[in-house]
Amino acid sequence: MSHDPNQSEPAAPSERADRSHAWATAHDIQQAALLRLLEENQREQVRKRRWAIAFRSLFILVLLLFWYEWRNVSGHETAKPDRHTALIDIRGEIDHESDASADQITGSLRAAFEDQGTAGVILRLNSPGGSPVQASIVYHEILRLREKHPEIPIHTVVEDICASGGYFIAAASDKIFVDPNSLVGSIGVRLDGFGFTEAMKRLGIERRLFVAGTDKAMLDPFSTLSESQRLHLQSTLEALHQNFIEAVKKGRGERLQDDDKLFSGRVWSGDQAIKLGLADARGSVDQVARDVIKADDVVDFSPRPSLAERFARRVGVETSKVLATMGLQIMSTTNRLR
Repeated sequence: MSHDPNQSEPAAPSERADRSHAWATAHDIQQAALLRLLEENQREQVRKRRWAIAFRSLFILVLLLFWYEWRNVSGHETAKPDRHTALIDIRGEIDHESDASADQITGSLRAAFEDQGTAGVILRLNSPGGSPVQASIVYHEILRLREKHPEIPIHTVVEDICASGGYFIAAASDKIFVDPNSLVGSIGVRLDGFGFTEAMKRLGIERRLFVAGTDKAMLDPFSTLSESQRLHLQSTLEALHQNFIEAVKKGRGERLQDDDKLFSGRVWSGDQAIKLGLADARGSVDQVARDVIKADDVVDFSPRPSLAERFARRVGVETSKVLATMGLQIMSTTNRLR
């Protein structure tokens, strides 16, 4: 038999096995890649669904919050009894940027006094103090309203604390009622600061400060305080303290006891405050409304942020919770993908 040189030799069994193995390996790699692609696509679809559900939930939450806030505000403005006690809450620091600012409180005071059904007003105070200017504005507005509406009494009911600027406001009311465990007083003025001049010397730090006006930087913590500057600051605090003392004396009158510690800045318990004349008696909001003002129904005239402000605050808090939850879910998904 003749041999054709152009005809290929049949593959050896070992060579056929190698080719078969190589093809099987390539097929397995393709299948594995396809499976990974399908798994990744599935995970991506799951992530998209989660984000869609989260945003739909957030949208529904926003609508529910808006409805809830609108309902509360609407309910606050309607359905008042013919004769009632007006309640005004003063909570937290008295500051021009807080809910206990002079603008907020005086607005509530005017609304309460001008309401036809108001038999009396209660200030429910729970404040450690704050701005003397803001407290003074509220104090003088209370005096003005008392003079304008002499038939409407205004009393203060102290909860946990009524100190400093809080007591400044309370002193303008007709009577002050306390709990035995209330903290009352702190009739004084303070100015806080730190000085780091000695520490800077030890560390070899040079302070470079340029001012126009020799006393412009007297409260700079990295500069020394001269004796004349110290005396000036002390005299300024004494003047503010004297204004505070005069306001308390005008409001409390002869009820104040002759005690040299009365205006020292000390804080007293409720019962101690009664003995010193800083308060009149024990009492709660319901008790004063029922037994003193003789109008059991209490209507809240407390300072309230606008609907937009309340809604923004509530949405901000709830959105933070939702985003935090979503972030944890994303982190968990990422860890699984790794």
